[in-house]
Amino acid sequence: MFNKNIKLVLAVLVVALAVWQFADRSIGNGILLILLAGIFVLLYFKNEILILAFLRLRKQDFDGAKKWLDKIKNPEGALVRKQQGYYNYLNGLMVSQTNMIQAEKYFKKAVQLGLSMDADLAMAKINLAGIAMTKNRRREADKLLAEAKKLDKHNMLTEQIKMMKQQMKQAANMPRQQYGRGARR
Repeated sequence: MFNKNIKLVLAVLVVALAVWQFADRSIGNGILLILLAGIFVLLYFKNEILILAFLRLRKQDFDGAKKWLDKIKNPEGALVRKQQGYYNYLNGLMVSQTNMIQAEKYFKKAVQLGLSMDADLAMAKINLAGIAMTKNRRREADKLLAEAKKLDKHNMLTEQIKMMKQQMKQAANMPRQQYGRGARR
């Protein structure tokens, strides 16, 4: 996988070669080279590894998606800021199945870096709210759910938000038990 700056340098070189082909009256070659340069620019803004990981995730193939994400060795050097957000978002989704503490770090970093779509940002905040709820941080969970509700403009996540709020109400009504302490008299 190429560094993000190498992709831009290759695009500039291919455009220069296309201009030379136009000057040499090889119009067909020049058009083909312009299209090739367009592919390099497209891959700068839409990382091919992230696209393949998303496709694996749509098929519920978490192991395959994790393998694709592991091919990105240096996310800061290979990805632009929004792509780094999606990289952390996808890693958070993968890790949330096994390790909530590490998933929280990934989701927080994804929210900090930003995601292109509001629905993805809302989903990351819902996941963070669920993690905060499991750690008995009710205020933080309420705040994150309110932010997710504001971001959900097309009402795609209303069911998840309602379900999360119901779980929070049930958790608030449950008696707290103290483990590891002896009974005091």
